[in-house]
Amino acid sequence: MIEFENVSKSFWTGKRRKVILDRASFKVELGNSLGILAPNGTGKTTIINMMAGLEKPDEGRIIRTSRISFPLGFMGGVNNKHTATENARYIARLYGLDPDYVESFCRWLCGLDEYFDMPVGTYSAGMRARFTFALLLSLEFDIYLIDEGMPGTTDVEFNRKAGAILKERLRNTTIIVVSHQPSTLEKFCRSAAVLKDGQLYMFETLEEAKRLYEYQTHG
Repeated sequence: MIEFENVSKSFWTGKRRKVILDRASFKVELGNSLGILAPNGTGKTTIINMMAGLEKPDEGRIIRTSRISFPLGFMGGVNNKHTATENARYIARLYGLDPDYVESFCRWLCGLDEYFDMPVGTYSAGMRARFTFALLLSLEFDIYLIDEGMPGTTDVEFNRKAGAILKERLRNTTIIVVSHQPSTLEKFCRSAAVLKDGQLYMFETLEEAKRLYEYQTHG
């Protein structure tokens, strides 16, 4: 479970104070994957980072009672100077997992061949996306955090394998996806929320959330 209790978060943009959350309270229970709809520039990544513990709230508290992933797309743990092999083994040790297993899983899923033994800094954006996604899937979490949906890779084989693994995981894990596109959430989530004026409005269905979101963005 993740619970936000009266959480406030804002930034100074240089001209004005931009409010992301204003004394917001909500919880995400295990087994109930949630999609959060938020227009670009409203703080989607900040909310995901707060759930992961990468950013602190200004006020209020965030309670976590489950193993929560780093956000998909977050590269903080990966060192560009090191090879994918070294990175995979380092992350495995960080999470108390078998380095041999994490390395071989990532090798198999990424399909990067000899590039797996080259520094991550030499990778194209697509190769990096494949590696970080493989890394995320090699670690077992109760709640997976996804910022803006699946990484866009053009590698059909990778997308097929990663998609199948994620589908399998969805049966026993909870996924929280933030996106500005309702279509991204349809694949993953039963319930949805809309970020509006510093509050998170929770809905039983994605349909209800879409109505408020579309009214807000097009109204």
